[in-house]
Amino acid sequence: MSAAFKKAAEDSKKLLAKPSNDELLELYALYKVGNAEDISAAPSPGMFDMKASTIANFTPYPLPPSRNHNLKPPPRPFSLLQNSLTYCFVRIQGKAKKNAWQKVVDEGISAETAQERYVALVEQLKAKLGFDENKIPEVVG
Repeated sequence: MSAAFKKAAEDSKKLLAKPSNDELLELYALYKVGNAEDISAAPSPGMFDMKASTIANFTPYPLPPSRNHNLKPPPRPFSLLQNSLTYCFVRIQGKAKKNAWQKVVDEGISAETAQERYVALVEQLKAKLGFDENKIPEVVG
């Protein structure tokens, strides 16, 4: 792994604005190929995606107080719909990431070429979105 690739990976976390979804997918795919990660060994996003299930169980509103604190009120229909939509979005996002990765794999480029393209893309994004060397990267996860 080249020093420029490692630096670009760190710099991508210090952009002043969020890249577009297409740019994020391209960054993801080039990073995976640049690290020589095996797509066939990667799990396919599916029903039991841990990130998805964590988000799907999130309740975006405070639960009303109950007299018996051991009992929770039944879920509201809207929250079930909203959580289902959030879950579907996360599954679609996971599929989009894997599809973007597969597209770069199908191009047949080497890890070195992917690293070069990743560095060039990060440099373009730094010029387009702004960059702060001293920015503390946000925790994602």
